[in-house]
Amino acid sequence: MAQQTKITQVTNVQLQQTDKGLAVILETPEGESLQVFPAGFGNTFVANIPNAQLAEGKTVRQENPASGIASIAVTQQGTNNIRVTVTGTRDLPKVEVATSDRAITLTLPEALAQQPAPPASTAPPQTQATPEATPPQEAVPPKEGETQQPTTTQGEEQEIVVTDERETGYSVPDASTATRTDTPIRDIPQSIQVIPQQVLEDQQAIRLKEALRNVSGVSEDSNFGGALDRFNIRGFSQNTVLRDGFRIGEGGLRETANLERIEILKGPSSVLYGSLEPGGIVNLVTKQPLSEPFYSFDFQAGSYDLYRPSIDLSGPLNADKTLLYRLNAVYESSDSFRDYDQNTERFFIAPVLTWKIGDNTSLNFEFDYLNLEQPFDRGVVAFGDGVADIPITRVLGDPNDVYKLEEIGAGYRLEHRFNENLLLRNAFRFQQSNTFDQKTQPGELDEATGDFIERRFDSNDDTEKRYALQTDLTGKFSTGSIQHTLLFGFDLAREEGGGTNNGLPFTPDINIFNPVYGFRRPLSEYTVPRRDDFSKTDRLGIFLQDQIALLDNLKLLIGGRFDVVDQESEDRLEDTSSSQSEDAFSPRIGIVYQPIEPISLYASYSQSFVPNSATRVDGSFLEPERGTQYEVGIKGELFDGRLAATLAGYEITKKNVGTTDPDNPDFSLPLGEVRSRGIEFDVNGEILPGWNIIASYGHIDSEVTASSDPESFPVGLRTANVPRNTASLWTTYRIQSGDLQGLGFGIGLFHADEKPGDDENTYELPSYVRTDAAIFYRRNNWQAAINFRNLFDVKYYESVNFGRGAIQPGTPFTVIGSFSVEF
Repeated sequence: MAQQTKITQVTNVQLQQTDKGLAVILETPEGESLQVFPAGFGNTFVANIPNAQLAEGKTVRQENPASGIASIAVTQQGTNNIRVTVTGTRDLPKVEVATSDRAITLTLPEALAQQPAPPASTAPPQTQATPEATPPQEAVPPKEGETQQPTTTQGEEQEIVVTDERETGYSVPDASTATRTDTPIRDIPQSIQVIPQQVLEDQQAIRLKEALRNVSGVSEDSNFGGALDRFNIRGFSQNTVLRDGFRIGEGGLRETANLERIEILKGPSSVLYGSLEPGGIVNLVTKQPLSEPFYSFDFQAGSYDLYRPSIDLSGPLNADKTLLYRLNAVYESSDSFRDYDQNTERFFIAPVLTWKIGDNTSLNFEFDYLNLEQPFDRGVVAFGDGVADIPITRVLGDPNDVYKLEEIGAGYRLEHRFNENLLLRNAFRFQQSNTFDQKTQPGELDEATGDFIERRFDSNDDTEKRYALQTDLTGKFSTGSIQHTLLFGFDLAREEGGGTNNGLPFTPDINIFNPVYGFRRPLSEYTVPRRDDFSKTDRLGIFLQDQIALLDNLKLLIGGRFDVVDQESEDRLEDTSSSQSEDAFSPRIGIVYQPIEPISLYASYSQSFVPNSATRVDGSFLEPERGTQYEVGIKGELFDGRLAATLAGYEITKKNVGTTDPDNPDFSLPLGEVRSRGIEFDVNGEILPGWNIIASYGHIDSEVTASSDPESFPVGLRTANVPRNTASLWTTYRIQSGDLQGLGFGIGLFHADEKPGDDENTYELPSYVRTDAAIFYRRNNWQAAINFRNLFDVKYYESVNFGRGAIQPGTPFTVIGSFSVEF
């Protein structure tokens, strides 16, 4: 018969100022000790204490208890797990955890109480538990992806010091994308998913699309010949990606080497980020400087001649640690599984410098540079009601088609805390992207012969510049017993750019079943200019948001934003210009009710706004696109808080959607309305020590619900590139003790239903299930890993660029190995 796990009662919780710093003391009956599992996430320290219960399940909370500390909470998570959460106002607090056979003491040595802190008690006062005077034993902080395994025995005290180590594990409790404040995900009335750094490393995800497979309701969309990161979220194409809250250009596949985590906010986000599609937004959260030295060197190699060395360096630049730095750099060289003569080369570097001007003021300087050259890949084509039966390696353009990008970004972030309740932030970012492509565009396909008719040489040369300024003020205050977190701010942005396109029709044709290459003409013969344009967009947004805690378990979110967007465009070939100005108010309201500590029930309403740059044949602009979403859901923390799950249902309606005018292909018509309904389920975290999981399921019903051209676009047509059902599962297990400690295994399944390839629904991409696997071994400060992608070499297709051409095949069986060392 299995032995029943003993549950220890925490009889008293006290918050005291000691000569060593502010201390949180959890008392237990004499002779009963507990284990502590600490971790650090961003500016939040979390200590999970399993097999323990608070007296009467009472929660202890203290707001702004000390300088540098925003809050301390001791809560019951589930039936038999206690969680201690210490949130810093800016940085991860330094916490020393000491355990004895009568108490757990968490000491904040750098924190001084703002005022005398009376003991907070969950039971009648007992004799104060003071840790024995046994000298503490220093414990090594948990390595990334590992859970700290305490070795405390009865009567022995052990100290665990948690400083600003990198994020660990598969679960992140807080996120900033949804509110622009560090808010627990369980308190946000909208679905937000986080892909932490540990998942990126375990899957060796070096492309953004590889990471986003883990999230429900997200699928790859048209990617301009494999050159862009563009995704469908909840059935709507999103061509804007955020980096630390700033819009970044579409050019180039985003780098993952400097990412701390990826946050995906589902549904409209216009209240905080302006004119965006209603499906959701992806925010790339970058690595920031650490106050302790950290050096990591990594080398990856794999199929198709992949070689990818990278470095991640951080630490202080002076003795008092007021100047900190972080440097990420990566070089990549690889071939393609497609039959291109052109290989991929990319170099990326991102230094960050933090200056702690004082206890309450910090200034960050950031710079990044990306240089990329890769094949421009239009993929394969449709044939009949499916994909042409040709090898996925076959190139239907020319093996020398190329895409080049050079991108520079720079900016600063200033934060000043007037006091514990008032924070001012100001940030600026500049980005310039220069892109060039030279490619062979396929024309119309004669399905009787398999010939492309009238192919075309094509070349684009473009420059884009982005300037963005963000300022916001966050204040915390109370009106009676009701607590508020008020956010007010404004954004200013300018996006300008343009370029040229030259093309030249030519023969002979190419047959998709028996291609013959080698008819490329030199660039000097691109004698027909097809485009020479320039455009400028100015944006101004003013927003206000209030997070209201009516009760400890009842929270309200109310926000609104007013946007003004001015657009100008110039066609230099036709010597014409046009302009428009649009404004809109976008509201958001949501409520969260927590009937018990681990469960959150929520509902929300939000709107989006996107100016329409498309024009009718008479030269007038289409009306702005407006999106409206209703969402309800439930969030839970399972297995004593180690595992987080979200179940959401939503309906999004988007009006004034534009489409190509069939009688005038260079102009547009308002299609009418598209509606997307769906259900999503996401789960991530730790099931047992060493056993991590991230999994998702999404069902989307996205279709035309009103049409201005019912003959060409009848009601009921499904949205291109959006599968009805997607599912993913990735799980790893790392052996925790014994001779094989550090050895781990991973397995993953990724599924997508069949999906329409074009807006007219004339053909479909087939469904697929892809299997991935991994083996890894970590010992001390080094790790080796081998990942197997598409283990069973399944033939599948990821997305379509446009119409019946440019279908992107998925990568066949691939092996990637890596070796990394940290100091």
